Amino acid sequence: MKKLGLSLSLIAPMLAFSQSKKKDTVKTTHIEEVMFRGKSAEHMSDLGAVKISTKDTKNVTSISGGIEGILKTLPSVNSNTELSSQYMVRGGNYDENLIYINGIEIYRPFLIRNSQQEGLSIINPDMVSTINFSAGGFEPKYGDKMSSALHIDYREPKKAELSGEASLMGGRLTAGFASKNKKLTALFSGRYRNLNLLFNTLKEDTNFNPVYLDFQSYINYHINSKLSLSFMGYYSKNYYEMIPKERSLDFGTRNQPLNLTVNYKGKENDQYKNMMGTLSMNFKPSDQWKFTLDAFAYKNREKEYYSIESKYTLQTINFLTGVPTEALDSGKQLDYARNDLFVRTYGMQFRGRFSPGDDADIEIGLKYEKENLKDLTNEWKLIDSAGYSLPRPIDDPRLGTQGELRLLYRIAGENAIQPTRLSAYAQYSQKLDWGMNKVSFNAGARVSHWSFNQETIFSPRMQFSIMPYWNAEMTFRLSGGVYYQAPFYKEIKDLSGNFNSSIKSQRSLQLILANDYQFQMYDRPFKLTTEAYYKKMDNLIPYYMDNVRIRYSGKNNTSGYAYGIETRLSGEFVPGLESWISASYARAYENIGGKGDIPRPTDQRFRFAMFYQDYMPKFPSIKMNLTLTYAMGIPTGTPIILKQNGEPNLNAAYQYQKTLPSYKRIDMGVSKAFIDYKDRKKRHGFWSNFEELTLGLQVFNVFVLKNAVATQWITDSNTNLMYSVPVRTTGRFFNLKLEFRIK
Repeated sequence: MKKLGLSLSLIAPMLAFSQSKKKDTVKTTHIEEVMFRGKSAEHMSDLGAVKISTKDTKNVTSISGGIEGILKTLPSVNSNTELSSQYMVRGGNYDENLIYINGIEIYRPFLIRNSQQEGLSIINPDMVSTINFSAGGFEPKYGDKMSSALHIDYREPKKAELSGEASLMGGRLTAGFASKNKKLTALFSGRYRNLNLLFNTLKEDTNFNPVYLDFQSYINYHINSKLSLSFMGYYSKNYYEMIPKERSLDFGTRNQPLNLTVNYKGKENDQYKNMMGTLSMNFKPSDQWKFTLDAFAYKNREKEYYSIESKYTLQTINFLTGVPTEALDSGKQLDYARNDLFVRTYGMQFRGRFSPGDDADIEIGLKYEKENLKDLTNEWKLIDSAGYSLPRPIDDPRLGTQGELRLLYRIAGENAIQPTRLSAYAQYSQKLDWGMNKVSFNAGARVSHWSFNQETIFSPRMQFSIMPYWNAEMTFRLSGGVYYQAPFYKEIKDLSGNFNSSIKSQRSLQLILANDYQFQMYDRPFKLTTEAYYKKMDNLIPYYMDNVRIRYSGKNNTSGYAYGIETRLSGEFVPGLESWISASYARAYENIGGKGDIPRPTDQRFRFAMFYQDYMPKFPSIKMNLTLTYAMGIPTGTPIILKQNGEPNLNAAYQYQKTLPSYKRIDMGVSKAFIDYKDRKKRHGFWSNFEELTLGLQVFNVFVLKNAVATQWITDSNTNLMYSVPVRTTGRFFNLKLEFRIK
């Protein structure tokens, strides 16, 4: 191609093969094979992990964040909102994913219910050196969750550096330092974000005041060649204020178009503060031995306050004129919350590794964690429809009996616990030759105990791969084991607002078969990865999806299963730039209380995604990147309905089965590099200090495709019918971005 554009021919990956004439313009690079490579690889014993380039995370056009934006183009990862940095993996929910930074498990805020409230991801792309992601069947040293593990390592600067970014959505500034003898290195980064302009594309009459900021540091001191100390610090604050005024939305079907008009009073004011500090000591007496001792502390303070009164009118629309006609229902709704959460955790962990040979590793780990949870909840919703408070018994409204005043639900509780959690793991990794074949395997187990519910869980896990001595470079992988979802704040809190000390860990038995095929096409490297998996789950806790918040029922009375097949083709569709195409078909079912199988709230079904990079042959400093996503809609969250005795009505999941519309989105970015590291020496004077200076234009939701992140339920008291009103995502937005790096 000779120019960039929005033509669909640009995003058709097969047309990229015609660009072989660019071969001489950019140096060809090879795709790194994810294999265990002996003692030199710190985190590559996980045979099923995908290694992600940090360069790609900076290039991708994404609202949620560079690393999460890249993850959402993988076949196993799903999300139906662009504002959230959270994601669902292979039928699991947002709470089932592990995140590690420098070997320390990271917590996310807990009370966030709306993707607009999330703000910044904890992972700062400017500070990252390596990224490894496993979508299941991961090794024993990772914790007790059922879906995925993301491992991030922060980097040490080699010399003084300064980089930054400024855009219409905020900015960041990162500074690095290294002493002359390289014994002391330090990396500091601050970020600020405000999505007010983006929220205006929601086409709602609402005043938004969202402010998100964070500060991170990573400091290393190498005492000698064998002993070093490091400190990682993190502070973030999300402040979210929303004052809704009016909303009008057309929805429904072609045969029954509907309009919902809502007028609001009140406001929402939320604050989320997170702090974390980790002090680590690394001791490596020889190439065979390595020991790490970590002391960590985490503090979380969350406030969710809102009082919003809404008056709504539900009308039918004349599909010929588009004018609202008959009013189906009118009523009021009161939403109230004063929720406070305090989370403090601190502890220590020890990790050791012994490498008896170049191709073998023995790893062990011990962890002690003290947790302090204090939860104050007071939340309720009142719905009035045609003079009746809902829910109410089915009767004839023409009799004129209004009945008693009832809340749709009320969640109230005051909880405080201080449990301890102990865990340990051991694993053995080996790489060897089996005749002419290359074999790698990883096997081990982890055990953990939580004092709150007095439960001890044991999790054996295994990974095996073989590269046959064939003409084709092909690897077969098998992994699986027993994986638990160890309960924490969300799982132990039932729908009445109390902590349940009898709750148990959810369990998943996993089996994964995979194949990696590496080949050359047009003298460029490509890799085709195909994986099939099956999960058998029991002891599950049924949950409801409330936008991006998960609300559990508080009972281990559900079983389920999930299966799927997925594939990803990655390679240099354009010489020197890696792109990929992914596709998957997956299903997830649950059986609540023996009532029969129904799709889980995260049932993914078919999904297609693409991450594509290109540049102009005559002007290689002008580059573009494009992400495309199509995903069939997941089941919508059912309304939270409580019985008279306060118990959750689990039949609601069977009564209100509806699926959100398919999620379709295309984001694109175009950038011009005025200075890059290749021509730095050609610059003189002030500009010689710059290693990079790039101006970019990002277009989010290029074709203004309408998507829904959740469903709001409106009840017609006259007919007792419930209408699902979609909660829309953002529209098209143009973001101008300037990036620089000085070294």
